[in-house]
Amino acid sequence: MNFTHRLVLPSDLNHYGFLFGGRLLAWIDEASWIAASLDFPHCQFVTLAMDKVEFRHGVGDGSILAIRCEQAKKGRTSVTYRVEVSDGKAPDSPPIFTTNVTFVSVNDKGEKREI
Repeated sequence: MNFTHRLVLPSDLNHYGFLFGGRLLAWIDEASWIAASLDFPHCQFVTLAMDKVEFRHGVGDGSILAIRCEQAKKGRTSVTYRVEVSDGKAPDSPPIFTTNVTFVSVNDKGEKREI
């Protein structure tokens, strides 16, 4: 299991003053890619899919987000991570966002290869 934290800054906010959803998805993609790359350092991974994308509530400026990535499934050429985002200052609170991110291992030509 891997943890990372992100500080929500004014440049991360949308026009309503809440964290831009695309920014959170980029952080999730990055955090889970790092987890996969640490678990399988000999592989080159590309993102294949994210499942359900549902934001449970808005996140404001100055929030600290905890992003937890845990390997959920490993196949022959792909690996899936369960990602949970929560309030870093209230770790026992319900998650703000959860999803599964699947990566596929590729060679230098972009073709699938075994993990």
